[in-house]
Amino acid sequence: MKSLWSDADAATIVAGYAQQGIGADLALRLYTSRLIGQEPTLVQHGGGNTSLKTRLREVTGAEVEVLCVKGSGGDLATIEPPGLPAVRLGPLLALRALATLSDEAMVNVQRGALLDAQAPNPSVETLLHAWIAPRFVDHTHANAVLALTDQANGAALCRQLYGERLIIAPYCMPGFALARLAADLYAAHPAAEGMVLLKHGIFTWGDEARVAYERMIEFVDLAEGRLQRGARRSTAAALPAPPPPPPAEFAPRLRGALADALGEGRFRRWVLEHRSSEQILSYAGGAEVERYSQAGTVTPDHVIRVKPWPLVLTAQDTDGIRSAVAGYAVRYREYFARHNALSLPQKKALDAIPRVVLVPGIGLFGVGASLGEARIAADIAETNIAVISAAESIGRYESIAEADSFAMEYWSLEQAKLGKGAPRRLAGQVVAITGGGGTIGAAIALAFHAEGAEVAVLDRDMAAAAAVARTARGLAVHCDVTDTASVDAAFAAIVARYGGLDILVSNAGGAWTGRIGEVDEATLRQSFELNFYGHQRAAQAAVRILGAQRTGGCLLFNASKQAVNPGPNFGPYGLPKAATLFLARQYALDYGAEGIRANAINADRIRSGLLTQEMIAARAAARGLTEHEYLAGNLLGQEVGAADVARAFVALSLADRTTGAVLTVDGGNIAAALR
Repeated sequence: MKSLWSDADAATIVAGYAQQGIGADLALRLYTSRLIGQEPTLVQHGGGNTSLKTRLREVTGAEVEVLCVKGSGGDLATIEPPGLPAVRLGPLLALRALATLSDEAMVNVQRGALLDAQAPNPSVETLLHAWIAPRFVDHTHANAVLALTDQANGAALCRQLYGERLIIAPYCMPGFALARLAADLYAAHPAAEGMVLLKHGIFTWGDEARVAYERMIEFVDLAEGRLQRGARRSTAAALPAPPPPPPAEFAPRLRGALADALGEGRFRRWVLEHRSSEQILSYAGGAEVERYSQAGTVTPDHVIRVKPWPLVLTAQDTDGIRSAVAGYAVRYREYFARHNALSLPQKKALDAIPRVVLVPGIGLFGVGASLGEARIAADIAETNIAVISAAESIGRYESIAEADSFAMEYWSLEQAKLGKGAPRRLAGQVVAITGGGGTIGAAIALAFHAEGAEVAVLDRDMAAAAAVARTARGLAVHCDVTDTASVDAAFAAIVARYGGLDILVSNAGGAWTGRIGEVDEATLRQSFELNFYGHQRAAQAAVRILGAQRTGGCLLFNASKQAVNPGPNFGPYGLPKAATLFLARQYALDYGAEGIRANAINADRIRSGLLTQEMIAARAAARGLTEHEYLAGNLLGQEVGAADVARAFVALSLADRTTGAVLTVDGGNIAAALR
């Protein structure tokens, strides 16, 4: 590992922040914090923390000594001044005289000492930073250091490597107890340049930002060198037999097995992030994977993201996968009950779904309530694999005791880092929207995104799909629904990104007009290819995925009011739409026993690619109406927009006891009303 410090960059940052009234020390603290945060082998996803002791002015204008310390759960890679909340140092130093202090009292003192009452909670390790004298303190979970400390003889390895330059401390739960231990050890070794906390991480310090940072880099580089000199032991993979299925075929089976059964055919679904590399495959297929993968996380900070251990899955068939997931849940609940019995106060059990699944021959899957959470789990899993593989290469990997892991996983101050509120109604669900690049498709994508769903925007116009996907933070996929191969490739891309599918909004369509007795056959066939067979192709592709998951699902079709209330000279469009309405009902009939619902929307007079501005103007003029009078020519006297159609699709996706239904969205048109 090499120092990334640049005098030129440092000077630029100092000058830039000076224009905001921020001093050089704080600017350099931000600079080196980002250098640390941008290196994934040092910290990931809110891990690690940094601090600075300085003087700032209160609102009265008086200067006060403060500790600027990273806010709990913040990201060092992108940290800005608000991410280093300033805490008055005096109250923190006064706590040093106490023998014990509860977490609640510690947090109360720290929040009460904030210069800005609206600032985020200071790091759970704030007191440690305050009680170590040097002005700059850096803390990371460096992979190489963890590989050395996560051994039975980790203390000896570190002492041999670092001599007296670093304090070697036994593992201790973060918070007040760790702060006291670190302060006592520092007082006994004031010349130390930092501290290794066994099975947790490393601290370095100095009175200048560059000194603290470059000490971190030097000590991590020494650890990397020691690992390189180690006697290599391989975790080479055994070839699975029979060969595993492709990830795209396997993922929906796994995703279905992971879905929490909530009773009465309802499920809480999860998103998957697949990873595969030579190291991952070697690790997942190693002869001793059941030992080293189940020993615990490489640093306690990871347990809140990935639970104490992953699921190692050797089964390939659906029933075998489900049995393995059920076995994991039983083990996790027993682990909780065993340790919760000794806890005061009693804890509330978290869900028993694994966040990492290792599959020999396939790789790993991160599991989360969103794609973001799944990716975080996968990132941390890769870090654990790298550290454990390195540790195994020179010895035998060992984590903290299970009781300590439980204490960390259920520590309220750690759980607070996740910042979870009430889950949105479609969290964990994946929706595919054909024709997603158009006006109605875009509104549908945004509506589902607002409810927490992961959105795949399918369109043959990739530029339009990409624009919608950016807004809905989803996946843009090229898909021409008139081409079976294109449809199959699009749904394979959805599985590759999210692990499966839950909802299809089959929305792609196009308008062909003409008197039915005069229209040529080619035009009619074109319309049927898009407006009927396009829906059938998408539904077939979706049903294959839903069937593999075995957790039900939802097919939603944009059928149009033309299906039941045809307009003059609109037969080439209305006829295939009528067939699509009955297609929805056929899916409801044929797949209801599998929990797959199928419903349709009949919409009318919506500004979209089908009903263009020119068509609206022409129709209004033909009736002697203004455009508004034409669009609002319904029982409610109101224009109906794309957002109204989108809300109706969302409502049907949530109506888990409704199938075979057709919902009219037209402001009231009795001629198009169904039962």
